[in-house]
Amino acid sequence: MAKPFSPTIEFTVRRCQPELVAPAKPTPHVVKLLSDIDDQASLRFQIPLFFFYPHKPSMARKDPAKLIKKALAKTLVFYYPFAGRLREGPGRKLMVDCNEEGVIFIEADADVSLHQFGDPLKPPFPCFEELLYNVPGSEGVTNCPLLLIQVTRLKCGGFIFALRLNHTMSDGAGLVQFLKALAEIAQGACEPSIPPVWRRELLIARDLPRITCSHTEYDEVPNDDDDETRNEDMVYDSFFFGPNQLKAIHRLFPHHQHHQNSTFEVLTAFIWRCRTIALRLEPHKEVRFMATRNVRGIQSNPPLLPSGYYGNGFVFPAVVTTAGKLCRNSFGYALELVKKSKAMATVEYIQSAADLMVIKGRPSLTPLRAWAVSDVTRAGFEDVDFGWGKAIYGGPAMPGAGDFLGASFFVPHKNAKGEEGIVVPIFLPRKSMMIFMKELENNMIISKL
Repeated sequence: MAKPFSPTIEFTVRRCQPELVAPAKPTPHVVKLLSDIDDQASLRFQIPLFFFYPHKPSMARKDPAKLIKKALAKTLVFYYPFAGRLREGPGRKLMVDCNEEGVIFIEADADVSLHQFGDPLKPPFPCFEELLYNVPGSEGVTNCPLLLIQVTRLKCGGFIFALRLNHTMSDGAGLVQFLKALAEIAQGACEPSIPPVWRRELLIARDLPRITCSHTEYDEVPNDDDDETRNEDMVYDSFFFGPNQLKAIHRLFPHHQHHQNSTFEVLTAFIWRCRTIALRLEPHKEVRFMATRNVRGIQSNPPLLPSGYYGNGFVFPAVVTTAGKLCRNSFGYALELVKKSKAMATVEYIQSAADLMVIKGRPSLTPLRAWAVSDVTRAGFEDVDFGWGKAIYGGPAMPGAGDFLGASFFVPHKNAKGEEGIVVPIFLPRKSMMIFMKELENNMIISKL
């Protein structure tokens, strides 16, 4: 079991009995197929997210747990597939049995104040298991609730909204759409401002499936390592990159490219190279990088996915090099590979990926010596407002994606000074984490906060 690298605070959480919340009105009892992007093996896991809200005097008479629970039942009328259960059919095809069984909701109180979680507020969060309780029997992919929500009131008047999502149902953009609908209804709306759209058939394999692109992210790679894949001493921590650190990172790259590089590109290239150095791999070993690319942003006419679509709409284009090349070359070498990964995501690429799932039996991403990044800085998690204002922190609660520990998220965050930056949670073997932190310091970019 991976452990937090940082020291944590301790407190007590008192939970009420978990409840099943069903739609407030009758909804269609139908079976809906997931897309061939939704039900790939690498998305068959539950992903945890945390949202922290401060005390707001004007909301002092409002109970966030009861308010959100009531709004949840109303929201599930529109998003009724979330109240169902996944079933698996022939060919490992997943489908939703829309049976109104409901989602799990937990009401809780904790004897801790928001300021005790530190600044910047970032994973690992103390007492994680108490703030998002794993109800026995709820953690599976099929025949289990698709959402688990816990609202924990804090002694300062703030609260924590924690959520666990079956990732086959939605990606970050789809989840934010659902949460904003929940927040709108919690504030008195009768219906979501953006009507939900299912349309999972838009991302299914063609009648004659054919793999037309190179998908090295799904390569079968023999496991001949003894470090990164041994997870008995894996640890995780997060790093905050503020304006000064990001400017310094930009200066590490070729001067003529300064105005051509996005913050995502340079930060990703910088961390990937430092992370690979920290793993101390043999020079000839292959390493992979995957930048998750949401196809909602790909230009096509008409758009590939309609407004309101809340399924998974992203791919994992991978680039491959060797540890030696990545570590010996300049940061500019890593940057070009990161840009190449981003450029690979096209409409044809996602169709080819959907076809591959059917042809090859829904394989998993290759986790060996691979690092994947999901940029959620523009997803809007922090904008989810139940009436208490924006979240101080809103986003994934830890790195990793199910069994794929080599996955990180770029989460937007503002520290106590008001500086806007990016929080990056990372999993590494303990000894590699120490080297990684030293690499950051050696580049005079950042010291661990």
